[in-house]
Amino acid sequence: MHIIVALMLITIVASLGSALVFIYRDQGQGKTRAVKALSLRVGLSFVLFALLIASQRFGWIGERLM
Repeated sequence: MHIIVALMLITIVASLGSALVFIYRDQGQGKTRAVKALSLRVGLSFVLFALLIASQRFGWIGERLM
């Protein structure tokens, strides 16, 4: 479970970074790539949040943080 969460967090940060690159590279000529990257980040964040809630509910992760 820890590996899945870590991979999702890395993917979310990579998507945010790619959106930043697209914003600077496109220079305001078309923000569709940046919007798609940010939409992907929001979707992945929602999926990660739902996965963590479901994991807690089904007992896949414990009460302790460490």
